[in-house]
Amino acid sequence: MVKNMIHCTVVMNLCLLVTKGVFGVDTDGLKSVSVMEGDSVTLHTDLTEIQRDYHILWRFGPENPDTVIAEIIKRADLTRIYEYDGRFKDSLQLNNQTGSLTIRNIRITHSGLYKLTVSNGKVFYTSFRIICAPSTLPVPIITGVSSQCSSSSESSSKCVLLCSVVNVTHVTLSWYKGNSLLSSISVSDLNSSLSLPLEVEYQENNIYSCVINNPIRNQTKHLDINEVCQMCSDTRLHIFLSIVAIIIVLLFTALVWRICVSKKHKISKQEAQTQEEEIHYSTITFCPQSLQHEKSDEADNIVYSRIVT
Repeated sequence: MVKNMIHCTVVMNLCLLVTKGVFGVDTDGLKSVSVMEGDSVTLHTDLTEIQRDYHILWRFGPENPDTVIAEIIKRADLTRIYEYDGRFKDSLQLNNQTGSLTIRNIRITHSGLYKLTVSNGKVFYTSFRIICAPSTLPVPIITGVSSQCSSSSESSSKCVLLCSVVNVTHVTLSWYKGNSLLSSISVSDLNSSLSLPLEVEYQENNIYSCVINNPIRNQTKHLDINEVCQMCSDTRLHIFLSIVAIIIVLLFTALVWRICVSKKHKISKQEAQTQEEEIHYSTITFCPQSLQHEKSDEADNIVYSRIVT
């Protein structure tokens, strides 16, 4: 009896395989469609006309397309669009001739997997993945996490950076050094946050940038290392002392120059005064020789006498 049961089981399995081959179940590869929020997108059936015996079924699910959102039963002249927890309200449009599905004014919540089933005696499947990108992307924020000195050189320091974005969906966050990709991280969930670290040398002259992108657009933030990184204390002290030394030298040079100028001006002034003091002015009087003799004779003829009272 056990042998008979086994025999029946084998026969049933063979019948299932034959049935599957008869119906011609064909599964195409997954087709990805990227669209910007607010636009419209059409998922095509690749049919030119739906015949009388066709049954078109559209399913949707964020991860597993298991809920029917639209249906055409040609034999019954039935076209239906179903609500999916209210997110497709007034957004879906079904083409009665081809069975193609159009999503108007698409939103990020419409992102997910769509599965088309076409039955006409045979069954055909086609799957679509829609990625709805936001119309705008936030600019990444670069912050300095920590700085540390190298043990081999006090003037060298490393800076750990963190590039972050918040409330994003279906994006990739990447660090670039020039045009070379250093690292990246992606997310597909709604309203997610991403952070990506990077370690750089403080004194590097390379151009670093953090880029966030989706299939439609991107935003770039270039690194200003002096703005987000802090040097280690020894490096800061070294630079501070160097600046102070330069200032002192400049002040001393200016002081010496001023003293020299003042001294030179004082010496010039003293020389000018000395030259003025050495100049003597004299008055020369010319007297005739006869007049001099007469005055001499008169002086000789003067007689002095005592007066007794």
